[in-house]
Amino acid sequence: MSVSSLLDEVLALREEAAIEPDPVHTGEVTKETQVIAIYGKGGSGKSFALSNLSYMMAQQGKRVLLIGCDPKSDTTSLLFGGKSCPTIIETSARKKLAGEEVRIEDVCFQRDGVFAMELGGPEVGRGCGGRGIIHGFELLEKLGFHEWGFDYVLLDFLGDVVCGGFGLPIARDMCQKVIVVGSNDLQSLYVANNVCKAVEYFRKMGGNVGVAGILINKDDGSGEAQAFAEAVGIPVLISIPANEDIRKKSANYQIIGTPDGQWGSLFEELAENVAVAPPVRPTPLTSEGLLGLFSPEETGGAVTLKPASQADMRGGVFETKPSLEVVYDHV
Repeated sequence: MSVSSLLDEVLALREEAAIEPDPVHTGEVTKETQVIAIYGKGGSGKSFALSNLSYMMAQQGKRVLLIGCDPKSDTTSLLFGGKSCPTIIETSARKKLAGEEVRIEDVCFQRDGVFAMELGGPEVGRGCGGRGIIHGFELLEKLGFHEWGFDYVLLDFLGDVVCGGFGLPIARDMCQKVIVVGSNDLQSLYVANNVCKAVEYFRKMGGNVGVAGILINKDDGSGEAQAFAEAVGIPVLISIPANEDIRKKSANYQIIGTPDGQWGSLFEELAENVAVAPPVRPTPLTSEGLLGLFSPEETGGAVTLKPASQADMRGGVFETKPSLEVVYDHV
């Protein structure tokens, strides 16, 4: 390449780099399909909430697709009464060995108007779960993901893991908004705060994804999750109480989000709030700010950091020895 051509290419790259990204989206979601990613700590109740939410939405006449993006592949278990779906990743591997193509009927299943599938993940120690997520979405695109025309696509993501595959919807604007699931405990709110940090980071990079709110699960009324929502500037979409009837039915793979059920009104309200909640830009908390939501007796926040000395590390006296480093005088 000549010097002249190289200079032209450098100038072209500088001009491209100088172009400002589009302004961050602040208005209502306008896409026909609302793609919503739900994040939360493992065991926080994401799968329970999503199974019931998707069921309620379908009963309200909405076309809903529920996609499990957790390597545990348990998102759809409650929806299907404890039965597990063949995952996209395992089906893809099996079909590839047989020289066959994956069909939608191999991986997507229905119940009472809800369409559902699991991306799946590798066996422990046999691969990267994040890479499995990326592969799963690549296959979904080949199957026509962008042409299906659902009213809602709900993505269930594990929030504990921070590698690229699990951040895909936020990093690549694959969803319009995020919902975090948490309880009145430090660990679930730590994960929720991390998700807010990821959203804020990509908003600064020109992304459009926002946080629609928090779903408080197993709410015992102590108020820490509510205080977290107020502190980061996101709404509470619903508070599901810590109730023994809910716990037992969930453990027995029973759907409680039915219009005529005892808890139907709870999920009707959640469905309405999810539909209209705009994607807002959160203000994540510092570690100290997060701990400040809890009393020191509950979190150990009253402990002060005491620096260790070389003598402490040796269990006795430490004497500084002359350095063997050669030091040259400045000339």
